[in-house]
Amino acid sequence: MTVQPPVDDADVPRYVAQLGLPGLADVHVHFMPDRVQAAVWDYFDQARTHYGAPWPITYRGPVEQRLARLGQLGVLAFSALNYPHRPGMAAGLNDWSRQFADQHPQVIPSATFFPEPEAAQYVAEALDAGTRVFKVHVQVGSFDPRDPLLERVWAQLEESGTPVVIHCGSGPLAGEHTGPEPMAGLLQRHPRLQLVIAHLGMPEYAEFLTLAETHDGVRLDTTMFATDFTERLMPFPRELLPRLAALGDKVLLGSDFPSIPYPYAHQLAALHRLDLGEEWLRAVLWRNATALFGL
Repeated sequence: MTVQPPVDDADVPRYVAQLGLPGLADVHVHFMPDRVQAAVWDYFDQARTHYGAPWPITYRGPVEQRLARLGQLGVLAFSALNYPHRPGMAAGLNDWSRQFADQHPQVIPSATFFPEPEAAQYVAEALDAGTRVFKVHVQVGSFDPRDPLLERVWAQLEESGTPVVIHCGSGPLAGEHTGPEPMAGLLQRHPRLQLVIAHLGMPEYAEFLTLAETHDGVRLDTTMFATDFTERLMPFPRELLPRLAALGDKVLLGSDFPSIPYPYAHQLAALHRLDLGEEWLRAVLWRNATALFGL
């Protein structure tokens, strides 16, 4: 490669420009109500208990500061994902997310849902309001994506073609319903779903690559993938790299900003050092997301 990876956050705009891109499009960014964000950060502050390793928050700070940092990095479009951990939360999170996207045009309007009787109604309302991506967290929500309460929700999302960023792999913690089997079952029922598998499905990389290879609507995001932090815990088998390269049009940049234990530039450098080529990087960092969301 002729382009050198970024050495730090200040170097990211140079890297992006040398790749010939106008900026970055990040499908896995979180902006949450203050009380929810504080609870998430408190959880990561206790990471030694949960994961056996510290998880320092690199971009802890007020909302405007975090928005400014993304701007400085050249992230021109990004999600602002929320997700509930119990019934009764999703509709309120969706209201907050809608208002946040209305205030910040660089935000891809997002929403979420939980298996509960009213889910189909508030998902329909979110779609009518212009939601362009949904977020689901199977491990945090502790539910089976095939729950009958979600049948009408998945049908709506399949019909509308709205992408869903879904954390369904068993990393960094396994849950009762994580792993590829529930997702394969969901896709049997709704084969036209547009799913973006968060974190490349870690640690079940091979199985989720297979789902992306065999289902037109299944994509993968790079959130925390190939970073030093993740490689210590859930290394990616290098024999899978040719399959990842072949899926270049179905891989999208994700970062997990702001709650990442390293600088944003490290995620980009980690993808660069896979040595899959500049065309692969251009697709992952910008083109695939702009095609999916019509940016």
